[in-house]
Amino acid sequence: MALLEVCAADIESVQAAVDGGAHRIELCSALSADGLTPSPGLMAEARRITSGGGVLMNVLMRPDERPGFVLSEAAARVVCRDIAEAARTGADGVVIGALTPDGDIDTARVRQLTDFARDCGLSVTFHRAFDRVRNPAEALEVLIAIGCDRVLTSGQAPTAGEGRELLRRLVCQAAGRIVIMPGAGVTPANAADIAAYTGAAELHSSCRRKGAVSSDAATVRAIASSISAINPIP
Repeated sequence: MALLEVCAADIESVQAAVDGGAHRIELCSALSADGLTPSPGLMAEARRITSGGGVLMNVLMRPDERPGFVLSEAAARVVCRDIAEAARTGADGVVIGALTPDGDIDTARVRQLTDFARDCGLSVTFHRAFDRVRNPAEALEVLIAIGCDRVLTSGQAPTAGEGRELLRRLVCQAAGRIVIMPGAGVTPANAADIAAYTGAAELHSSCRRKGAVSSDAATVRAIASSISAINPIP
């Protein structure tokens, strides 16, 4: 069975994810800026709702809108403080990412954040900075060696549907060592096809109807139902 993670940037979206039967949320803020770290208040209220609904909660760690996903030493200290706050709130995991100016995984920085998150008892997802790396096959091996749990990616395309060939290759390359989670443009109309074609065990979607600001419980339910019978690649 393939699982659904809902990208939730407000409390209404968190509630919709729970009501619609999502497995997990990725909590963030400012989707118009491709997602930023949510406030402590949003973390706490989201954890209250997800705990009551039996839904896991991962929290995005992106301190600013700086392009290129290059993370300075000062910014990394901010992220570590935010990771600690997420852990205090009761989050299950964090979503991180850092690249070098040349478009490779910033191994030292990602290892620093991953080790810190592990010490806080949290799982680690590498976010869509992966879609900016210059060699995805090589980058995937780096993240496996560091110990990340999953990678959120559109297959380096505008949408996961368009990037499905690379997604399929990444799932095969991962061979169960890390979860490849397709995201971007995942809808009730294409979720099952993306999951079946790529062999992915998890999908990521904002589950918003066209023009809507928040996730919609009916859309969450439709996607979750459509992928429930999919058998991922082991």
